[in-house]
Amino acid sequence: MTRRWVSSGSRFEQEIGYARAVVDGDWVHVSGTTGFQYDTMRIAPHVVGQCAQALTNIGAALAEAGASFEDVVRVRYYLRDPADFPLCFPLLRAAFAGAKPAATMVVVAGFIDPAIRIEIEVTARPRSGKANTT
Repeated sequence: MTRRWVSSGSRFEQEIGYARAVVDGDWVHVSGTTGFQYDTMRIAPHVVGQCAQALTNIGAALAEAGASFEDVVRVRYYLRDPADFPLCFPLLRAAFAGAKPAATMVVVAGFIDPAIRIEIEVTARPRSGKANTT
C-alpha cells in the first residue's frame, strides 16, 4: 500500500513533525487544521474568518491528495466556545452539504495558540476509489 504526505508549508508541520494530510491507499486523512494563512502566519480574530481559512487550507490539502469536499466521510470540529459553532454553520453547510459526512463537535479547554478559535479535521475517500498517491 502506498503512503504519501501532503504539506501546506506551515511552520507547525516542521516544528512538530507531522503532515497536513496523509494519503494512505484510498484514504485521505487531513490533520486538524486551523485558520492560519500559512504564507503570512496570520489568523483572523473572529471564528468565522478562521473557519473560512481553515476550510480553504483543508480544500487545498484535499485537492493535492486527489480528493475534494464531496469525498469527505468524517469531519471533526474542535472549538473553545460552543457559542461559536452556529456562527460557522453557513460555511460548513456550503463545504459539506454535498458529502453529508459523519460529524462530531468537541469543546476543548484551549489550543496551543490562544488566538485559535476553531480547528477542523477530515477524512476523505475519493469516490473514484483512488487518491493521488504519487
